[in-house]
Amino acid sequence: VQLVESGGGSVQAGGSLRLSCAASGYTISSNCMGWFRRERGKEREGVAAIYTPGETTYYADSVKGRFTISHDNAKNTVYLQMRSLKPEDTGVYTCAATSQFGGNWYDPSRFKYWGQGTQVTVS
Repeated sequence: VQLVESGGGSVQAGGSLRLSCAASGYTISSNCMGWFRRERGKEREGVAAIYTPGETTYYADSVKGRFTISHDNAKNTVYLQMRSLKPEDTGVYTCAATSQFGGNWYDPSRFKYWGQGTQVTVS
């Protein structure tokens, strides 16, 4: 299983980025996909998740109204559209996958597969 993120970069505050997470060896449909971020010196935090069977989405309070998680089953890819970016959104963004639907969506221990991450820097 491979999850490969792309789309990170440096952007000024107020700008936008769209992250992609392409999965191989794993079918994102009928599973839960999440985006997490980690700022230097801080714990990893859940940013957003989507339960693809029912299209249920979850967001951290800090990103609600600014970030949108979506997926394209044909491309086996999950996206994170980020708008109105703030300096506090800076961090390494990593996508993750799980077939476990119980528990809290933001709990990293629920996720079995992880990508390598992509850096997002907002100045």
